[in-house]
Amino acid sequence: MKRILKIIGGLLALLVIIFFATGLIVKETTYEVSTTVNKPVDEVFKVFNDQSKLKEWIPSVKLIEPIEEKEGKVGSTYKMVVDNQGKDFEMIEKITAFEENKRVGLEFDAQGMLKIDDIVFTSDGTSTMITNNAIAKGTDYFHKCLFPYFKSAMIKTDQASLDNFKKMIEKS
Repeated sequence: MKRILKIIGGLLALLVIIFFATGLIVKETTYEVSTTVNKPVDEVFKVFNDQSKLKEWIPSVKLIEPIEEKEGKVGSTYKMVVDNQGKDFEMIEKITAFEENKRVGLEFDAQGMLKIDDIVFTSDGTSTMITNNAIAKGTDYFHKCLFPYFKSAMIKTDQASLDNFKKMIEKS
């Protein structure tokens, strides 16, 4: 019995060491998601950046309100409240890049996480590919250790948002 407890204790200790070593080894979690929308880039870009339509394709967004809006959009900040499995989750969104019909850069600062989205729009004339190159970083050591283990969940969430956007805009 003592031997089994020692083995279990040793395995638990090893798992804890591996978890906390993750924060030293993995500095950020990166991934890419994309979708192709059967609409021209000017329409896709306009609707994508229309905050009044955001709740239609990201239903978890409960509130988005400006903190500071700047001319040209870059540097503008917004308070967002998102429903995260029944709990309100608040974050600050900052626009870091804005090139009409080409690119939007967004930075989300939320409870232990900094997420950076570089969203690129490419067109073949009739359809538009939206590609999100995302980076998630923990802002404290615990979250630096945690995020690499949730990469697939982050991919799933971002891909679902793009798929919802595609469905919404192609209906109109």
